[in-house]
Amino acid sequence: MPPFCLGHLHAMPGSDPEYDPFGRIPGYTPPSGAPMSDPLKYRRILLKLSGEALMGEADYGIDPKVIGRLANEIIEVQKAGIQIGVVIGGGNIFRGAGLAAAGMDRVTGDHMGMLATVMNALAMQDAIEKRGGFARVMSAIQIHDVAEDFIRRRAIRHIEKGRIALFAAGTGNPFFTTDSAAALRAIEVSADLLLKATKVDGVYTADPAKHSDATRFEKLTYDQVIERKLAVMDTAAIALCRDHRMPLRIYDMTVPGNLMRIMHGEPIGTLVDAS
Repeated sequence: MPPFCLGHLHAMPGSDPEYDPFGRIPGYTPPSGAPMSDPLKYRRILLKLSGEALMGEADYGIDPKVIGRLANEIIEVQKAGIQIGVVIGGGNIFRGAGLAAAGMDRVTGDHMGMLATVMNALAMQDAIEKRGGFARVMSAIQIHDVAEDFIRRRAIRHIEKGRIALFAAGTGNPFFTTDSAAALRAIEVSADLLLKATKVDGVYTADPAKHSDATRFEKLTYDQVIERKLAVMDTAAIALCRDHRMPLRIYDMTVPGNLMRIMHGEPIGTLVDAS
């Protein structure tokens, strides 16, 4: 069977793409409001998805429609020329801190939470590959039959070759959240931006669902987030971003096209950085 060719994409069916990761795929159309001539602002990003984000309107598990939409947006960004890694939480299945609060040993609960993130990463890998993308699940704990070990150089090589790297099992250590894992992986792969996808359109002075007068921040510093105890990420994750000057943007993932708009430089959500 002859190889197929689409612009920079040259691959035999079933194989990984070999192409210029900074080139664009012919036929790609940016979302409305972002003309084709708009330059892409970022070269490499790390996207943090919470496990709860995968539930949709359900109370537990994974909503196929939600994970399918997210997979489409991730593929769209990757095909536009952005190198992308993803960290997924496990709160839709198990949350270690919650299990510990119910009386379970905290370390055991956190290990169960790590396995939940592996399940979510495998589901995302399946959704991406069903839509023609290429993904690799890399786990911080050894689970060789279903995922590769996380090795920094291998992870960077995957995303350089156009594969979407799905980082599972958090940091591999108990007592650390997947937010901290996202900050750590973003720094390790030298991402230009860490994105946290949520169900609200940024960081507010108070919970907008409970306080009608809550206002959204356009921009914050790391120290402001910590001092004001704003519910952005846990303190360890924010401190890690601050110490390594990793910019963080919190945005609403429920609005289709938001991820690509951010790639084109639109100031969506709230930016947290050093300035």
